[in-house]
Amino acid sequence: MDIKLSQCFVAVDDHDKALAFYRDVLGLEVRNDVGFEGMRWVTIGSPAQPDVNIVLEPPVADPNASLADKQAMAELMAKGLLRGVIFSTDDCDATFERISTAGGEVLQEPTDQPYGVRDCAFRDPSGNMLRFSQPRRS
Repeated sequence: MDIKLSQCFVAVDDHDKALAFYRDVLGLEVRNDVGFEGMRWVTIGSPAQPDVNIVLEPPVADPNASLADKQAMAELMAKGLLRGVIFSTDDCDATFERISTAGGEVLQEPTDQPYGVRDCAFRDPSGNMLRFSQPRRS
């Protein structure tokens, strides 16, 4: 049996700010932009991975969610406590330079990790952590 990742979801509180970051800073392409019942889903992805999609979705993507649930998610997002995405890159330092120069919120400068990668980390405009990982060169 062959199983592959097709799509993953990242909660964002402002799709336009998220697009400015993911499209304009990271260079991901917009593949779909759909609105439904006052909500919006934007599908993005790397041109190098046409069958892997990242869906930027509302923090609570259920139109029937309670006000309390929506408020709880907004609070978690504001604290940066929701999970993010790990991207691979062939040059961690160049990736760091490009994103930090564009104003990305730095969480960690490029660092050689004991588990065999060199990586750096940023927050997206919604507070999600994004890591950029490169296999360590020998």
